[in-house]
Amino acid sequence: MTQRWSYQVIEIKPGLLGRFKPEVVQEELNRQGLQGWQLVNLVVSSPMSPAIAVFKKAT
Repeated sequence: MTQRWSYQVIEIKPGLLGRFKPEVVQEELNRQGLQGWQLVNLVVSSPMSPAIAVFKKAT
């Protein structure tokens, strides 16, 4: 049987001065994990733009 996946992409916005607070990132990752999502990739293209978090879960 072939495994099937659902994907979700969310933005995590930086705080003041473009800094990401570790506790904010951890809170979002924990929130998604409780819903069954697994982090696949986290992309930060520049300090002032949001981080893009890509999650997957089996369907």
